[in-house]
Amino acid sequence: MPVQTNVNKTLSWLGTFIWVLAIAFFSFLMARIVWPYRSGRLDIEFLLTKQHIIHLLHYRVAFYLHIFPALLVLVAGITQFSDQILQKLPSLHRWVGKVYVWSILFVCGPAGFVMAWYSNGGWVARSSFLTLSVLWWICTWQAWQSIRKGKIRRHREWMFRSYALTFSAVTLRLMQFIFTTQSGMDSDTAYRLVAWPSWVINLLVAEWLLMVLKSRYSAVTD
Repeated sequence: MPVQTNVNKTLSWLGTFIWVLAIAFFSFLMARIVWPYRSGRLDIEFLLTKQHIIHLLHYRVAFYLHIFPALLVLVAGITQFSDQILQKLPSLHRWVGKVYVWSILFVCGPAGFVMAWYSNGGWVARSSFLTLSVLWWICTWQAWQSIRKGKIRRHREWMFRSYALTFSAVTLRLMQFIFTTQSGMDSDTAYRLVAWPSWVINLLVAEWLLMVLKSRYSAVTD
């Protein structure tokens, strides 16, 4: 029994360590992308592809409201799945969860919807990101409503889906990078190619993991 207890403690600490590494890595990754825009310049990086619409005030507002809170949302979302934080720091879990949910519902989600109308990559990418922004908002809203009603398991399931869509910010760039560097494909073609898979795959993986977790829970309770 003591040996099993030590193993469980070791696994618990290992899980916490992995979560910390994940937070640090993805924070760094997204910070590198967002950092150049702090200058307020409109002729750098991604905005170079938007010079034909950069004069539109609503687009500029949506752009900055989307990218800066997105870094916070990505980090906040990761912490929501840490059992260590949930069990030992429940108040922190709730506070960070509120930041995550409210940022998406009232800032990032609506701003992302506006940006989606002007997506690079034509109607293929535009339809993808419009769908993504709507589903992202709905999943997050369902997560919020579920916890307000005390439906904890349902809340966790919707948060899982919401974060799978949040994480598309990473998978989109990772997939585009792979296609452009490994196949020699031009950036615009790669962008159109990964627009849908970058979040659909995430959502499918999330649903598969939820099914696995449900089956394990059923096996334990039976």
